[in-house]
Amino acid sequence: MSSPKIVTAAMVAIGDELLSGRTKDKNIGHLADMMTMVGIDLREVRIVPDEEASIAEAINALRTRYDYIFTSGGIGPTHDDITADAVSKAFGVDCIYDERAMALLAAMYERRGMEFSDARKRMARMPQGSRLIPNPVSTAPGFAIGNVHVMAGVPQVFQAMLDAIMPDLQTGTPLLSQSVRSPYGEGDIGTPLTAVQKNHPETSIGSYPKFDGKVFSTDIVVRARDPQALSAAAADVQAMIDAITASRVKA
Repeated sequence: MSSPKIVTAAMVAIGDELLSGRTKDKNIGHLADMMTMVGIDLREVRIVPDEEASIAEAINALRTRYDYIFTSGGIGPTHDDITADAVSKAFGVDCIYDERAMALLAAMYERRGMEFSDARKRMARMPQGSRLIPNPVSTAPGFAIGNVHVMAGVPQVFQAMLDAIMPDLQTGTPLLSQSVRSPYGEGDIGTPLTAVQKNHPETSIGSYPKFDGKVFSTDIVVRARDPQALSAAAADVQAMIDAITASRVKA
């Protein structure tokens, strides 16, 4: 059997409003769902303020480590929308008014009978050499340079932009999962579950505690790309739970 194909990604969510709690992020969860669906491992998410140095630092730290970087926020018309400047700095290129983006925006504002003001022209700024990311919701495009994809922070627009680039992404072998319910809390299963994980290094086993107001239990989720490895590990998890139950019956 051939080795599973691993494709990785990270996200940089940009905005003071995310760190202050004024805006509740919805893009991270959506990106995670979409990446999982196509077999791309979202390995890391960073939330950074509207500071050029912080944005550039995060992008440069991540873009050499993962196959894809996705950003959200900071590409609007106001003074604090500085993502284009920060990405340009990260790549060491000029931030320009892209002619293609300018044409799209000029046509849109003409149709709407609105002034194509200097503030609105800011939405056409991007690193020189960028590829446009279509925006079917509000026209102003995102952009991609290298393996970095820069998208809007508004969830509806972010999702539309992500849909537009998904067909062009290299995807990996999807991660499969199987849940096993344990009637015991993590304190009871911690040691034997660690042993099961060591016996199945090709899998990832997570434990998620639950409390119904009376007793603790645990949802155990086994993840793997190989269905046989998944089944074998899940069977050992169930055997572990059965062994704990048997020992308590005898006691």
